[in-house]
Amino acid sequence: MSGNIITVSQLNRYVKSVLESDGNLKSVFLIGEISNLKINSFSGHAYLTLKDEGASIKAVMFKSNASRLKFIPTDGMRVICRGEVSLYERDGAYQFYIGDMQPDGAGSIAVAFEQIKEKLAKEGLFDLEKKLPILKFPQKIAIITSETGAAVQDMINVIGRRWPLATLVMCPVKVQGEGSAEQMINALECVNKYTDCDTIIIGRGGGSAEDLWCFNDESLARAISRSKIPVISAVGHETDFTICDFVADLRAPTPSAAAELAVPDITEVMAYILGNNLRLNTFMGNYLSAFEQRLNFLINRPVLSNSYTIVDNLCLRLDNLKSRLDGRFNEIIFDAEKISAEYTAKLDALNPAKILIRGYSIAELDGETVTSIDNLKSGDSFKLILSDGSADCTVNSVLKEQNL
Repeated sequence: MSGNIITVSQLNRYVKSVLESDGNLKSVFLIGEISNLKINSFSGHAYLTLKDEGASIKAVMFKSNASRLKFIPTDGMRVICRGEVSLYERDGAYQFYIGDMQPDGAGSIAVAFEQIKEKLAKEGLFDLEKKLPILKFPQKIAIITSETGAAVQDMINVIGRRWPLATLVMCPVKVQGEGSAEQMINALECVNKYTDCDTIIIGRGGGSAEDLWCFNDESLARAISRSKIPVISAVGHETDFTICDFVADLRAPTPSAAAELAVPDITEVMAYILGNNLRLNTFMGNYLSAFEQRLNFLINRPVLSNSYTIVDNLCLRLDNLKSRLDGRFNEIIFDAEKISAEYTAKLDALNPAKILIRGYSIAELDGETVTSIDNLKSGDSFKLILSDGSADCTVNSVLKEQNL
């Protein structure tokens, strides 16, 4: 191209072709730290910068590749990227086009698991106070799992042996691979909406971390949290943990263990009932025996064996009390008459008429008794009351005795 005059577009196109023809730049593994991460809300493409201590490079990851990531890239995360180097003609800037991305030092599944777990924990989906109690004696149990796996047969056998009174509602779904989480979500919603189940068991047998990954789906975890029916999570083996285990109302180490936790043992229940029945019969026997002894004791008491004698004794006692009451009443009347006579004699002695009979008289002036010579003066008219009548008198003179 030397000596020729070219346009900027031609130059950029040429440089791009040179870069893309270099086999060493076709499949490059690049390690670096993410910064300036932006995800276009319309296209879904991720734009970022990969950097180390000495340099940086612009990078892009298209939606078709980004949607396959199991973890969420964040600024500051150190990652290993596989991709190719090319030129973005419009800006004349070379970029790294990422086809795949893995966290440095930890698998993408482990990172994604911790990211989802931390997010849901902060939202309170794992809080103990939100967990529903498992019904002790369920009548109907829904099982959401694969219809072909060994786990479903194990659960059916365990429940049938321990609690044959329960009805099982089978909800066959995919338990790994694409679309499995969506099927389990639909099954959960249908069981809640259209059945009267007491308990839901969701899970599968053991497998690799990739096989169990659908049970780490965030939407599935939220569906379990929304369930109005208590959910038992039974995923993999005892050492396997998934997000479903944390959000479910109860976590079982295996599907068989989930079946055991979901129902009681009918032999233990029967033994408990028979034991209580025996204790109740013994208690009632002792109670009735004690009651019979008490009844016999009361029957043999004189009040029941010879009731007429008791009534006669009560009548005699009543007559005695009546005699005593009459005597006391007469004493009270006698004492009252005696006191009345004494007071009558005293009042009679103080009767003015009695005094008049003995020769005394009473002088009244203007309707008031004259008690002193000072109440009279010469010329006053007054009444003199005697025992057999009265006389109108006039005062001729007043003489007061000094020695009285």
